[in-house]
Formats: sequence, structure tokens, C-alpha cells
Amino acid sequence: MKKIKVLQVNKLYDPFIGGVEKVVQQIAEGLSAQTNMRVLVCNEKKEDVTEVIHGVRVHRSGSFGMLGNMPLSVKFLRDLKKVSKGCDILHFHMPFPIGDLAGLLSGYQGKVVVWWHSDVVRQKKMMMLYRPVMERFLKRADAIIVATQGHIDGSAYLGPYKDKCRVIPFGVNPEIEKKADQWVAEKKAKEEKREHAPVRFLFVGRLVYYKGCKTLLEAFASVRNAELVMIGEGPLKQELICLAERLEVSERVHFLGNVEDAVLDENFAACDVFVLPSIARSEAFGLVQTEAMVYEKPVINTNLPSGVPYVSIHKQTGLTVEPEDVKGLADAMNWMVGHKEEREEMGKRARARVKECFQLQDMLDGVLALYRELCR
Repeated sequence: MKKIKVLQVNKLYDPFIGGVEKVVQQIAEGLSAQTNMRVLVCNEKKEDVTEVIHGVRVHRSGSFGMLGNMPLSVKFLRDLKKVSKGCDILHFHMPFPIGDLAGLLSGYQGKVVVWWHSDVVRQKKMMMLYRPVMERFLKRADAIIVATQGHIDGSAYLGPYKDKCRVIPFGVNPEIEKKADQWVAEKKAKEEKREHAPVRFLFVGRLVYYKGCKTLLEAFASVRNAELVMIGEGPLKQELICLAERLEVSERVHFLGNVEDAVLDENFAACDVFVLPSIARSEAFGLVQTEAMVYEKPVINTNLPSGVPYVSIHKQTGLTVEPEDVKGLADAMNWMVGHKEEREEMGKRARARVKECFQLQDMLDGVLALYRELCR
């Protein structure tokens, strides 16, 4: 069988790893044997770079730099037109304004797949310029992938295109599962050592507005017999450190910054509860929830109009509270502190849910099946 020629298009790629970049890399490496897979992204520097990463050919188009989290690259428009020739499928990851524009200007006549990761929420002025391009590109797309039904139901933009949408859940990296399996096997001895220790809450993510870290700290101030570990960097870090001091919780809150994978794994294993307090639908899924859940950790998340509450289910695998509800979040955290047996049962159900619903191979099989369907 002839291999389908696929070009994935995104802003950035490994080693610039965020949630979207992780998905792009999983698809590129996971389907490299079944497809002729290439990746086109932007470089943060002026130079064009072509390299092979873990068997995947990646071209980075030179740019003038970044405006916020968006690369500014005229070369990208040229390169997409050039690299897309002969491709069976162009697979775009949205939102990515330059990518949409490049796709429309390229003259490409083949099949177009879009993975819709989230709505643009805060940049309202930019949306006045971007929305006409985005709408035209969504009309052009042959299929739109979303990770949950919540992405469709909660989106301000996908309604007219719901017939094109295909739900393909994200999957947990098997390497994380292997580490978690080993931890679960050794869990009993480790738990006995922490029998009377404070309940440990964990947050992992960028320290930016939509992650809800301010709400988290304000809620944590009302939680007793607990500590909070926060992993990640971002523009709000110093403000959050000062807030912890004002709330007189700085001795119980530990800002670790960005950490190596081994340290991250240790913290997933060591925590009792994972918290994702996001306040805007910019948080469309929260892949990090699944990484905590595979370690048998219950999750406190927020009832956003996105995929977030579809991942960890209220009163089954954790608790769901309203966004920016300080008291509601504090009550949920205190409940976790006071109900050890119940939270451990939630953690077991969380692990089972990941095993059933969020397997990486299922995600890859779903994407490959869509590619083949479009090319028939």
C-alpha cells in the first residue's frame, strides 16, 4: 500500500514543548512508519533549519521573532506553498493565524485536516483581524479533530462546522504509564512512610492568567494540614510568590519552576491530589490531568465550557468546581484533606479511566483512520 504523504503544520516543535507541540510530536513519531510524515513549523530565529528528529523530517522557517506566543515569519508563507506540493494531506493545528493564512494562500488543492485545540479567548482585538481568515480556513477544511465533545459544545466558533468534527481523545505517553505502573506496584511501602504527613496538592502548568493560580493560592489559604507544590514558569511567577507571602502560606507553597522529567514524575507520584484551577476556555483539555490520573491521583478541575471537565469526572475521579470560585475550590481541597479513603478510591477510578479512554495508540489509530478515509 502506498504511504499517505502528510505534512503537519504548527507554530513550533520539539524542544519547544507545550501541550499542542506534544500532540504534534506524538502524531509525527507515532505515525512515521505508516505514513510519509513531515512537519513544518517556525523557527524563533532568522535562520531556516531542516533536521531529522527521532526519524521525523522537520523544517523550521526563519522568523523575525515572537509576538507574544506567535512567531512572525514571512518565510513560512513561502515554505508552506513549496513543501505542500505532492502531499495528500495537510494537517494544521489551530489556532495559528499565520498557518491559516499560509494554507489559504498556498494554492494547495488536496485534503486539509485541522486539529482544533482551543478557542482564542482573550485577544479580542486580534480576533477582529483573524476571525475572517479563521472562518474561511475552517470552511476549507475537510475534517476538524477535537479531543472531546466539550470542545464543540463550548466553542464560540465550531458550531457551523460541527458536521465536520471528529472526536479523537488525546492519549497518555506510554513511557509515563510505565513509570506510573512501577510506582503503583511499589505504592504500599511508600504510602506507609507518609501516613501522617500533610496532604500534598500539585499544580503543573505555565504561570499565566488562564491557569487560575491566583484563585488556587487564595483558596489554599483556607486549607489546613496541606502543602502545595507548583511546577512551571511564566510571567505571573513573581506576583504569585508575593501573593503567597501576603496570604501567609509561603512556607507551605513550594514554587519549583520548570523541572526535569524525572523530577516531574517524582512529584506526580508523591502528591495526593492534582489541581487544575483554570479559569478560561483557553484551557481546552488539560492533558496534564491524564498524566496525574495515571498515577492514581484524583483531580480537582473546573467546570469550563471546554474539554476539561470531560477528562476527570465530578465525584467519580475527582471534584469539579466553578472557575474563579475561591470558596468552592477551598471546600473541594478541604474535602480531599478530610476524606483519605474516598480520595484514594477516586484515584483508582482515575487510573482506570485513563486506561480505558486516553490511550496514545487509540489516538494514533483514530488519526490514521481519518487520513485513510479522506484519501479514499
